[in-house]
Amino acid sequence: MSMFHTIAAGIVIVGLALTAVAALIRIVRGPTILDRMVASDVLLTTLMLAVGSHMALTGRTENIPVMVSIAATAVLATIVVARYVRRRAVTASSVASPSNETKHTGNTGRGSGAENA
Repeated sequence: MSMFHTIAAGIVIVGLALTAVAALIRIVRGPTILDRMVASDVLLTTLMLAVGSHMALTGRTENIPVMVSIAATAVLATIVVARYVRRRAVTASSVASPSNETKHTGNTGRGSGAENA
């Protein structure tokens, strides 16, 4: 391996390591599930870049199925979390809104809407 490849590999390793550490910190600290999901996507993307960098440096391509599996895992995890957050938001909004029997007519006791217009 030439001197250029050695320096480039070192830069790539340092960059990927810093990215992985930053993603792990965001996964631990949160504060929301969406922050953690974005950080896990970044971590999985960093892992894919590390595998791809290894393949580029060694000239071997047998890790392509590993990269495809990582990408599929990231996509499916994002879909699952998005559905979970949506379902939780819908449940929270249905709990916060009054049921059909207790809905008021909009009259707040301050007169009709025509008086305020």
